[in-house]
Amino acid sequence: MGRFLTPFGIFNERLYPIWIRSLQQEPLIYQLTAQSSDGLMLRGGFAANAMANLNYAVYVSAVSTAHNNLQSDRNVGGRVGVFFPGPRVEVGASWQKLLQDQRINTFGFHFAWQPTQLPLNVHSEYARSNQGSGCWIDSAYRLSRVHFWPKAMHRTEVAGRVEQFFSGQITPVEARAIGLPGANTREGEFGLNYYLRDGLKAVASYGRQFSSAGNLNLWTVGIAYRFLLPLGHAGGAMRGQ
Repeated sequence: MGRFLTPFGIFNERLYPIWIRSLQQEPLIYQLTAQSSDGLMLRGGFAANAMANLNYAVYVSAVSTAHNNLQSDRNVGGRVGVFFPGPRVEVGASWQKLLQDQRINTFGFHFAWQPTQLPLNVHSEYARSNQGSGCWIDSAYRLSRVHFWPKAMHRTEVAGRVEQFFSGQITPVEARAIGLPGANTREGEFGLNYYLRDGLKAVASYGRQFSSAGNLNLWTVGIAYRFLLPLGHAGGAMRGQ
């Protein structure tokens, strides 16, 4: 009970922190759903059988306008996923209904794969509502298995993403006001991450956006740092940015 990241798809909850995501730009469909909610969430997971685990999350959120960083909409929704430990694959579906204004329904699907034999991550999402629809797929490969590279280059990660967005039943001005593209858009992005040490990495990427509203080049350069605050000699640690 309280404020939580809205469990729709996988990017918002699992990949959003800058020290986790492989590319710093957010997907084009990111603004289709609420990023944070103030309310009640119930979540859990269990083994469905020897080959699959089921995870779920259901929530209800109240309207909050108390502060710019604590705002939320009145909505209800949930997510369910099936994880297969053998191939390390997860597939799932999400739903969210806005209970104010236009009472918008948003549906989504997600896919994640992390093979045991390769230092590779693959993620993908699809979302659809009357505000728009689209999908993205990205992957990141750590060069630790490339033996002919110098050892220092084993800390390098190569990442890429392709995505597409289709305009919905709102005007371009309304779409841009909520952070969505104002027209049908395609985008490709390529990036390099270098892990200086655990919790500290240098990031750089280049992307090209194609749209009827105009084509754009997207450049990103930065440093991502995750610090740890030990709570004691034995036990866990608190993570922050």
